[in-house]
Amino acid sequence: MAGDLLVDRSVATILGAMGMFILFVTWRMRSERLEIIAPIGWLLTGFYFFNETGFYYYHEDAVLTIMSAATLPGAIAIAIWERRVVIKKYASALRWFRGAVAAAGLPYLLIAHVPMLNVLAIWFVAWQSAALLSFAGGADVTLGDTYANPVNGQSVEWSSWEGNRWFLTEEMSEYSFHTELLVNGEPLYINFVLACTAIQSMIIFVGAISVLDISWRKRIRGLFIALSLIHILHLFRNAGLIWLQMGYPDWRWMNLTIFEFGHAYASRVVSLGAMFLLALVLFEMLPQMHRHVLSLLRPLGLEPGKKRNQS
Repeated sequence: MAGDLLVDRSVATILGAMGMFILFVTWRMRSERLEIIAPIGWLLTGFYFFNETGFYYYHEDAVLTIMSAATLPGAIAIAIWERRVVIKKYASALRWFRGAVAAAGLPYLLIAHVPMLNVLAIWFVAWQSAALLSFAGGADVTLGDTYANPVNGQSVEWSSWEGNRWFLTEEMSEYSFHTELLVNGEPLYINFVLACTAIQSMIIFVGAISVLDISWRKRIRGLFIALSLIHILHLFRNAGLIWLQMGYPDWRWMNLTIFEFGHAYASRVVSLGAMFLLALVLFEMLPQMHRHVLSLLRPLGLEPGKKRNQS
């Protein structure tokens, strides 16, 4: 699997962290002399995500393959825009975007590459999802064993894993760690991984809101609304998928179980819709973020408020 990557994942991670750190420094320092290195941060960050393109292609994930492939060209375009921007509102939007990417990316890299934080996040959400389903009367759902998944070799119980628990130093599979779910003491064959925690969705709003030039009260209010709603909705999503698998274990459509269909398709559509509605609410609360997003849409020809000349 490592052969599907352009460079080793550990090297790409270091490059990505350096890129995000550059973006953070240039956002934080507000120094014109440092602005010149901001494009380097974009290129390194874009390459970090682009490096995963072959990996997702190997796993036949068309959506993530396309998204990963677009990150480096997108980063190059932003880097060029950074060097050429002269209009104040676009420069301000680009600076906000720098801070947002860094404030979202660096904490996520920390959680993803510190095994202890990774596993704690999985336990935190898995326990609450199981408790919600048990409280609703679905069944006695509990957490089973937690496993580490090396890229070459069989899964190893977390308690017996000999890897570094404070920094990931070895190559792991797509899902580095997972926790089993048990129903009335029996395996349900549904595992919780880091992607099941909604940390990716939360971190986007953390980055976008935390770097806005607004009062700390407005930041806290926006973060509380965004994070609490995403977390609660995700708990219901997890509990619902588990309940469907328990209630309809023999359901099939296009060779997909009801859990696979709900997880890969139905819940993604619902989650994207919920994220869109949440963004609209936050745009109303935080108009500055709305203005920045609209300014960043200009290269795509989607910035509103401008009428085309008619002959």
